[in-house]
Amino acid sequence: MQKIKIVEGTYKIRGKDVDLGGMVFPLVEEFKVGANGGYVTVDGTAVAGFPDRNIKIKVESADCYIAVNSNTKITQREESDEEVIDRLRERFSILEDMTRACKKGDVRAMIVSGPPGVGKSFGVEKVLGKHDLVATLGERPAKYQVVKGAMSAIGLYCKLYNYADKDNVLVFDDCDSVLLDDLSLNILKAALDSKKSRTIHWNTDSFKLRNEGVPDSFEFKGSAIFITNIKFDNVKSKKLRDHLEALESRCHYIDLTIDTEREKMLRIKQIVRDGMLKDYGFTEEQHDSVVDFIDINKSKLRELSLRTVLKVADLAKAFPANWEAMAESTVLQRA
Repeated sequence: MQKIKIVEGTYKIRGKDVDLGGMVFPLVEEFKVGANGGYVTVDGTAVAGFPDRNIKIKVESADCYIAVNSNTKITQREESDEEVIDRLRERFSILEDMTRACKKGDVRAMIVSGPPGVGKSFGVEKVLGKHDLVATLGERPAKYQVVKGAMSAIGLYCKLYNYADKDNVLVFDDCDSVLLDDLSLNILKAALDSKKSRTIHWNTDSFKLRNEGVPDSFEFKGSAIFITNIKFDNVKSKKLRDHLEALESRCHYIDLTIDTEREKMLRIKQIVRDGMLKDYGFTEEQHDSVVDFIDINKSKLRELSLRTVLKVADLAKAFPANWEAMAESTVLQRA
């Protein structure tokens, strides 16, 4: 693919025009003039710090970039800390918006992928909890449920039946067993099908269904959210990959893009900055000490996550004189 070097041009990142002079990109389309001025289209996927799609770099004319040898190394741009934090904040904002759409029935299914302990479940449950508060005050049954742990195929069928109405949402939080079972997956495929009417059938006799008054077929109008630590793109098992692709084709897929130690740490700093430790009543010095302990020891922690921050904060609250020594013994890996 032809590559170009930007001599003078900008691209808007998180609302700011960033100078791209000197950077090398794969060329997609030559200079054009649009409603907002001139631009050249390049492949942003190839360059770190840019969207995984074709992007338009703002340039005054075709003289603002030059062709370079195809062997020229692609420029890798590193995001600033603030850009990473803004990107993560935007992703979690999208997660909340998509959860609202699931609750309204506008979106029938969503997969949320990201490492443990970064707030995937919290964002989803916060939105659904606000909606459910109205039902609670009206003494009506809850219209969403979070399902954790293992689940059988018939258990899944019954659960879908109980939450089959349009404004109901089932959240499968780290309930990956339903993705590994062929029968469970077929039930989910029927429940999340793109057809206007989604009818699920149970074609074998079952005492459990008769006992619980569940019919052997019903129309599912609800929505489902799958929260998982599995990064679908990295799965190597063909059987599991086939299963995940069947589910992914029926769902919106949100990768929270928290893949590195740096991104996890910046996510922690963002949440702490937003008031995560407010209820502990720490002084500014105590507050900063907890965050500094996590940051300094991030490569030694048993788990770099928001849960670990809370564990350390608990120790700092309970044992103000020697909490660091206690934290070293409980949250750090042994050398």
